[in-house]
Amino acid sequence: MMNDLSDRLLVFSVNIIKMSRKFDNTIENRIIKNQLIKSATSAGANYEESQGASSTLDFTNKVKISLKEMRESNYWLKILDQTISSSERPPELTELIDESGQLKRILGAICSKKSSRNN
Repeated sequence: MMNDLSDRLLVFSVNIIKMSRKFDNTIENRIIKNQLIKSATSAGANYEESQGASSTLDFTNKVKISLKEMRESNYWLKILDQTISSSERPPELTELIDESGQLKRILGAICSKKSSRNN
């Protein structure tokens, strides 16, 4: 069975990696790219781990970590958006900011739904 959210998180991570290759290798860009790649891939990896969770609590904790990492990814994308020159700006940056926002909302809804069931 395919998991659409898992697929979206994987595609998001791959697109982040591909986009990051387009930026100049300044000290600032290296730091931002490193942080962005780590948080984007961690969001997907933690969601993947949640799919094999040993309990509802374990599942919820993994999804919460995934949400935190996606929030961080969204932050780094916004930093890039505000710091890179228009000539360096890849067209997919706006799409990735939008996608990270959508993924944050989806992961947040999963966390809220699981939390409300546990209360």
